[in-house]
Amino acid sequence: MVWLRLINNRLNRGYDSVSEISSTALIELALNLTNSLTDTDRFERLLSTVRQAVACDAVVLLHVQGDYLRPLALQGLTKETLGRRFEIAAHERFAEICNSSMPVRFAADCTLADPYDGLLLAHEGDLPVHACMGLPLLSDNKLIGVLTLDSMVPNVFDDIPNRTLDMIAAMSAATLKTAMMLQQLEQHSKHNQQVVAELTHEALIKDGGELIGDSASMRKLKQEIEMVAASNFSILIEGETGVGKELVARTLHRQSSRRDGPLVYVNCAALPENLIESELFGHVKGAFTGAERTRTGKFNLASGGTIFLDEIGELPLAAQSKLLRVLQNQEIQVVGKDEVEYVDVRIVAATNRQLRDEVEQGRFRADLYHRLSVYPIVVPPLREREGDISLLCGYFIESTRRKLGMTQLTLAKNAIKVLNDYDWPGNVRELEHVISRAALRARSDSHSPIVRIGLTHLVLMLPKDKALTGGDVSQAINVHSLAAQADINLKQQTEDFQRQLILQHLSEQNGNWSATATRLQMDRANLNRLAKRLGIRVSKSIVVKPL
Repeated sequence: MVWLRLINNRLNRGYDSVSEISSTALIELALNLTNSLTDTDRFERLLSTVRQAVACDAVVLLHVQGDYLRPLALQGLTKETLGRRFEIAAHERFAEICNSSMPVRFAADCTLADPYDGLLLAHEGDLPVHACMGLPLLSDNKLIGVLTLDSMVPNVFDDIPNRTLDMIAAMSAATLKTAMMLQQLEQHSKHNQQVVAELTHEALIKDGGELIGDSASMRKLKQEIEMVAASNFSILIEGETGVGKELVARTLHRQSSRRDGPLVYVNCAALPENLIESELFGHVKGAFTGAERTRTGKFNLASGGTIFLDEIGELPLAAQSKLLRVLQNQEIQVVGKDEVEYVDVRIVAATNRQLRDEVEQGRFRADLYHRLSVYPIVVPPLREREGDISLLCGYFIESTRRKLGMTQLTLAKNAIKVLNDYDWPGNVRELEHVISRAALRARSDSHSPIVRIGLTHLVLMLPKDKALTGGDVSQAINVHSLAAQADINLKQQTEDFQRQLILQHLSEQNGNWSATATRLQMDRANLNRLAKRLGIRVSKSIVVKPL
């Protein structure tokens, strides 16, 4: 068995000393590895066994995924740590552990920055002198993970026998290897031929490339993606603005049999109506005024792969009929050519509209809707993803820390509570932007290498709007400190900020909605809906001046 072979390999080195880990603990852990436990249960029992053998304040099991370490389970650190992805090269202690084949004990006065500064439950703020140790987890001489132990008692790890550490490393590597093997078997049975680690690494090299979350609704979403990805069905992804529909489309493509083909993105809302056919199907030189050269359409570029039609609900009816032909027969007609061409393309579409309602109101073709929604996938809004906000905060905080070159970036406990209580109308995208802005504010206020995001950094200036008329917009900014407020309403504060920003740009654009949408990098229809919800309108009047 895997666990027995790994432990034997690590222990058959001629040690004469008696192990510090009881045989009962070893037997219990071995039985756990063979039982039908979930990975979470397996990892938790492993960490509990380790803490029974070695007294410590924190222990973390991390999995190597390309150039990153992903926490799989932890005890003694804040929950948001699970959402982080530690870049090995950016953390000298992690780099030293990963480059070693033996346990690494760091001196109590080691000057290397500790990646867990500010994250220990037992201690707030900068870590004082403490004990830190890391064990590289090897399988077939290949690094698959890392186990770290921290204690607030300096030098407490110095006298632990090497045999004990070898046993802990062997148990940890066996547990992690078992989980990896089970995962690979599950992937193989569902026709996913890529190794899980490779898929995850590919997702991580692009910002926002990983579906973060362990709520019931996110587990259901991941199961649906995995189930339908292997098919060649057309997929309609539905969900509110900012929930991550493009990320779902990328995940579908990566887990499909077309993963080696292209993934072509098309924003239907940004296509000029008179050029939609040319953009989608291409044109020949001289097909219309301005067609100075032959152009390949998006469907030809996506042949053999997937085309992602974002904001499909924004397509005009005339273009919808052309798209229907592609779905029915995989045929396209290049503008300016008489003959048709055949393409091998899987269509994934997304919308934040209720297309069923659009069909009933005559704004979207019923036949196209039914062709697109062979298997509809609904991405849950953030307010329905209980427990995911902490993980997402950890992911975005670590990403922001890397981008801003910070030593450490953490989130205050009272800030987490406020974020959890907010209903996030802008969903995951709004959370990412809030964390990014708050990190900049926190950095400017901090004089420590550990930058902590508090309540005052989440919303610094609260706008107070007034009436909007024509091109003359009157506005005022009312500055408040969140810390001074007895009753914090983050939703209201965020809506005030959105209202102020829209008012400002409407004023600069003399009440022109299209120009304002361009400045805000939004679709005009989405901007109109948001403005209506915020109570913003533009009224124009005719004024007769006296002669």
